[in-house]
Amino acid sequence: MRHILLLAVALTATPALAQANPQIDYPAFQALTASVAPARATRLIAFDAFKAEAAKPGTLLLDARSKDAFARGHIKGAVNLPLTDFTAESLAAVVGANPGRPILIYCNNNFSNHRSPVPLKSAPLALNIQTFINLVGYGYPNVLELADVVDFNDPKVEWVTG
Repeated sequence: MRHILLLAVALTATPALAQANPQIDYPAFQALTASVAPARATRLIAFDAFKAEAAKPGTLLLDARSKDAFARGHIKGAVNLPLTDFTAESLAAVVGANPGRPILIYCNNNFSNHRSPVPLKSAPLALNIQTFINLVGYGYPNVLELADVVDFNDPKVEWVTG
């Protein structure tokens, strides 16, 4: 009974927020995530197809990991724009004028090495998930995501170290 009383006091003593931050819209994020999920399921591609797409003119190979991780190693031809730096302006500068441009993405969890520069992340928090949602949310619908787990030491990967 004492615990219930303390909880009741704590809840009534906590001031209610007058207004939620209008610059943060979690319900809209939830709606975006739900709407993106079916499309994402069709946009996962195997490594050989990923490499073939990357070789096509006009395709952007985007690495959204940190600048430090990118500098320590990345797939040859990748361009770095960390997810934390995504804005409408920064994406337009990297993607260019065509929002339908093919964009390929990968993250730490696409590699079996599980060490720097690609330490394994928690599966539900893998960077590909947030990157895909953000790109589509910013108006870039033509995102393809590497589905496979590969070894960055495999010569087919063409891993570049800094």
